[in-house]
Amino acid sequence: METTKELKLLCYSSIASRRARNISGLTGLDGPIKGFNKGADTMRSRTPDKSLSSSNSSLETIYFMFARALEDILRRYSSKADFGREAVDAFEHRFRSLRGSGLLPSGRENRAQRLSTQQIAYAILSTASIQPGWAGATAVILANLVPEGGAETSFFNVGTLLDTITKLIEDDAARASLILLTLSAAEGGLNSSGFANLVYIDASGQRRHSRYMHRLAANFTSPNNEARNDLNRRYAKMSRELVLNTAFFDALAREIDRSQHWPAPPGEGEEYTIEEIEDHRRKALGVRSGARYLNIGVENHVAWPAEERLVKFDEYELVLMPRTPDHSASIHIDLHRYRLSQTQARTLINRFLSMMSWVDDHYAISQDGWSGNPIPVAVPRRELATITAHQWIFARRIPTSEQTRRALALYREARNAQQNFMVSYAVLNFYKIVELRHPGRAPARTWIRDNYLIARSTYAFDESFERLETICQGQTVHEYLYTACRVAVAHGSPKSSSDPDDADEIRRLHTAADVLRWMARHLIKTELQVGEHP
Repeated sequence: METTKELKLLCYSSIASRRARNISGLTGLDGPIKGFNKGADTMRSRTPDKSLSSSNSSLETIYFMFARALEDILRRYSSKADFGREAVDAFEHRFRSLRGSGLLPSGRENRAQRLSTQQIAYAILSTASIQPGWAGATAVILANLVPEGGAETSFFNVGTLLDTITKLIEDDAARASLILLTLSAAEGGLNSSGFANLVYIDASGQRRHSRYMHRLAANFTSPNNEARNDLNRRYAKMSRELVLNTAFFDALAREIDRSQHWPAPPGEGEEYTIEEIEDHRRKALGVRSGARYLNIGVENHVAWPAEERLVKFDEYELVLMPRTPDHSASIHIDLHRYRLSQTQARTLINRFLSMMSWVDDHYAISQDGWSGNPIPVAVPRRELATITAHQWIFARRIPTSEQTRRALALYREARNAQQNFMVSYAVLNFYKIVELRHPGRAPARTWIRDNYLIARSTYAFDESFERLETICQGQTVHEYLYTACRVAVAHGSPKSSSDPDDADEIRRLHTAADVLRWMARHLIKTELQVGEHP
């Protein structure tokens, strides 16, 4: 009997050190999380919830603390981390984000489900973010950081930061060797967020550092290069860092050990109310798993729903959101569901708005937006920056030349159209400034041909010139701007037509408008002698 007991203890003692090699990526929420080295026999004697055990493991999966209890503990531990405490509901928001990211059990029915040590580790990592709503994303990013130099020379030979924190939770020896762990969600390298540094005492009594970074940034060829591993080196010019010391992990380990005897949290799970409301909203809007929404703002005077609504257009489902004091009216479509590119989706949205504009006989302007959200997200209202002057030095007079006055009026109209997503009119009005000074087809084209390189040199900072030359595809710039742009937007000729619903066409015209803008400024400044000073 004693021999059997010793073998069982040895088995459980070695589990923690093998966990890092058994975990692949971040999919271990349902994987087996084993007990501590200390008191393993006691924890094994507790009968775990069989419904929570991994079907892929022949060993018992041990679950400990309730999520609500962990939330209260982390809130209490963080109370002295700054002059003032976080908002009362900050940790509630963090845990809601963790549940939404699939890192903690979700749903009121799972409220009494105990957490594994890996899930507890995710919750700890989430506290590195100062934005509670980003807690889930922060935990995922930091969890996947790897030690610089490889696992072979890292703290207890673990492979990721998630494994490291799990090791600290489970293993007395790991906690005894720890001095402190620093976490940061700041940019740790080019296009890579997050970094960490662990300070500990190794087996020989030497003070060591284990630095964690994105796996693409980690250098595995020089694991012992201490000069390269400069602890004061930071990629971001400013960064916030969270420091967890030995006392934190010791206190948490004691709480976890005691939590095995705690009853289910009291109450009816009020913390899940917001999530249930959001789940109901997702179903009403037809949100599917794996969705990737394009969110586009709309300025309109067509009939629009007073509440967010799922509507049918042709074979597509679109989500419409109303205008609010903080958000524009907006339209949303799931790119993943319909296998659409952003360009194709924008064209579809323009077709929808064109049909609505025809039916209601009012305007509907598609504005800018973004894509990538798993649910439709309201588009903030456009608050264009204004230029203010502490000293008013504007002292200009009305131009005496009628031609100059008309040129400035056309320029203002073109800039207004360009800023309000009516790029066809911007192209036309910028070109009309050239025609105003050089009437006729041939003279206007000749002037653009003779002055293009001068304007390109004067306004070389704008990349639109290079983009235009690429679009021309062998055609001369002056011929292209006339035939494919000026004529195309002004006439309905089959040979030179423009479809203002087509997203590719809109992008092409924006490039032409940018170049014609500089050409128009060059003409007004050099030939009409209108200075640019106030």
